[in-house]
Amino acid sequence: MAMDAERRQAELIGQFSAQAAALSSAPQLAALVLEATSHPALFAFSELLTLPALSKLAGTQYASSLDVLRLFAYGTLKDYKSNSGSLPALLPDQIRKLKQLSVLTLAESTKILPYDQLMQELDVSNVRELEDFLINECMYSGIVRGKLDQLRRCFEVQFAAGRDLTPDQLNNMIDTLSDWLGTSDSLLHQIQEKIKWADTMSEVNKKHQKEFEDRVEEAKKSIKLNNLSRQTMTYGGMTTFSLNLEE
Repeated sequence: MAMDAERRQAELIGQFSAQAAALSSAPQLAALVLEATSHPALFAFSELLTLPALSKLAGTQYASSLDVLRLFAYGTLKDYKSNSGSLPALLPDQIRKLKQLSVLTLAESTKILPYDQLMQELDVSNVRELEDFLINECMYSGIVRGKLDQLRRCFEVQFAAGRDLTPDQLNNMIDTLSDWLGTSDSLLHQIQEKIKWADTMSEVNKKHQKEFEDRVEEAKKSIKLNNLSRQTMTYGGMTTFSLNLEE
């Protein structure tokens, strides 16, 4: 399920990237941004931000389209409301998409989302409207899975799709992965040393075992020779005694 969603995201990003490369005018590129941010199945936008074609919007009257794209990549509905004066008005499809992305952002920090917090973040006025949104726009779309707990007035998140990483988050992730790689290399080296030590001890034990077995065999041979010698002496003594009686 998750792999299918990721594949779908990659396909859509590829389609929009190809369209952007074929466009040359700022109005056409701005229209493409509007289409992408309104698309019901697209939830990743950072790759579109890096397209060379969209850099043509900078410095034009359509430059705000880049801000909109950046908002959909990293922001929330709350961010939009805080900066609505510098951004163009959003279409209903865009507002719905931004609300969905806001739920994903909240789910990144905690798996128990109180209804009161969700209603405030999503600008929803009542519980019924909130639950309908979570069911129809979030769970049915596959971006989240969870349980609506009406008694506790919260949404328990079981799964949530990841959002685009900001440059700072990406750098932090790279640092974290680098640290993990270094720790893994060190641990692997320690394991290899332990294996070498175990192999060495195994060989030493085998050598000691062989020496012990050899000593046991030597002891057995010595005991057999001693027993044979005693039997021979006893037999010789009896023979001598018998001869003396006959005389």
